Amino acid sequence: MRRTTSAAEWSGDMLDRPEMVAAFASQLRQVLSDQAAYVARIRRDAEAMWKENPPDGYSSFEAWWRHSRVASPFAEIQEHLEAAAKLTFRLEARYRRHRHEIPQERQAAAQAKQDAAALPSGTAEPVGPPKRQPESAPPLDSDFMDMIRRNQRSA
Repeated sequence: MRRTTSAAEWSGDMLDRPEMVAAFASQLRQVLSDQAAYVARIRRDAEAMWKENPPDGYSSFEAWWRHSRVASPFAEIQEHLEAAAKLTFRLEARYRRHRHEIPQERQAAAQAKQDAAALPSGTAEPVGPPKRQPESAPPLDSDFMDMIRRNQRSA
């Protein structure tokens, strides 16, 4: 038996677009928040019912202890669901940053570097007046040892 759905099936390539990740995170956040509210309602009702109808034969300490053993997991589950809903913001931001923004910045930097390398270095006109070398400076094409010998002779 084949089940058909009118909605598109999920695939990993859907997460290539930031708006799809934002939609996914928003939907996940809503589901987690709804589940946290559901657990909170159960917890509230269980705590109220236990408080108003303590079991017979329990001392007050034993009733409190058993109540805490039953009610505290609900509180922990609720806290975890709320924390998970908060983490969806981090999921969305990290995904957008590391999957889209950083690669775009790297691509732009590589393109700028490639554009700078593509410009011929000899054809560029200098901006401003040409710089003059001081009279005592040796020509740029001389050897380093020649420069030292000249400095020693002049000293």
